[in-house]
Amino acid sequence: MSEQKLQSQTVQTTGHAWDGDLQEYNNPLPTWWVYTFYVTVVFAIVYWIIYPSWPMGKGWIGGLSTITYVNSEGETRTHSWNTRALLLEDLNRASAEQKPYFDKVSAMSYEQIARDPEMNGFILSSGKALFADNCAPCHQAGGQGKVGFFPNLTDDDWLYGGSYDKINETLMHGRRGYMPAFGEVLDGAQIDQLANYVASLSGMRHDSAKAAAGNALFHSETAACFYCHGPDAKGRRDIGAPNLTDSVWLWANVPGAEDDDGKIAAIRGVIAGGLAKGVMPAWAGRLSPEQIKVLTVYVHELGGGQ
Repeated sequence: MSEQKLQSQTVQTTGHAWDGDLQEYNNPLPTWWVYTFYVTVVFAIVYWIIYPSWPMGKGWIGGLSTITYVNSEGETRTHSWNTRALLLEDLNRASAEQKPYFDKVSAMSYEQIARDPEMNGFILSSGKALFADNCAPCHQAGGQGKVGFFPNLTDDDWLYGGSYDKINETLMHGRRGYMPAFGEVLDGAQIDQLANYVASLSGMRHDSAKAAAGNALFHSETAACFYCHGPDAKGRRDIGAPNLTDSVWLWANVPGAEDDDGKIAAIRGVIAGGLAKGVMPAWAGRLSPEQIKVLTVYVHELGGGQ
């Protein structure tokens, strides 16, 4: 074996020796690893110069990179780079891109928007985002609502009306539904009679004798249910009193009941306990008129608009 080859196979040492024969091997890092390390050091220094980095006194090194944005007060601000300023800049850019469409929304009637294919696409995208941010926490992502809490916006049952103007009115000013607790003025037997009568209006199994008594009670001055729900029990949209004859249940969780007794019990619970949770906030002042108009068309097109 040549001396050169033998030398290449011999482990290199640093030349230091202890106790005569104890030596330190020289195993250098791979060249590619060393250069990669140098690159990361250079990258870190450049990053510290361009972006915010080290704490300094009560602040930090702001870096050379800046972002210009318009704040909530309408003031133009230039700030050193940070994720919050970046978000505001992105929002400003998105707002500027959407402004021509919102201007069109403001100038067009509801019917014109519904017939315009380009505006329909804008309503679908921006309306979906607005609905997800502001409405979905209550009405669910698809607008299907939740029985006992929030109305379904995808059917054709509307407490206050499903026209463009009524939906816009609801969004602008909110709603505050209320039903008194009849458990405080009627006894258990009377409430049971009313529950059976309401069940009969939707074709559900019921006690005929109790339903007959409930019918009389419904139209009497004792319970006076007809004042709000109407003599025919079909409700009153001017005050948001629901139709009791259409088998659509908003407050009484009849669809979730396991049997007929459970369905009547659900109705009985609403009659006895009343309702004070039918509250929807007013969005005027929270959203712009154009955003509310977009939501109006979007909700109308969910499937239940009139």
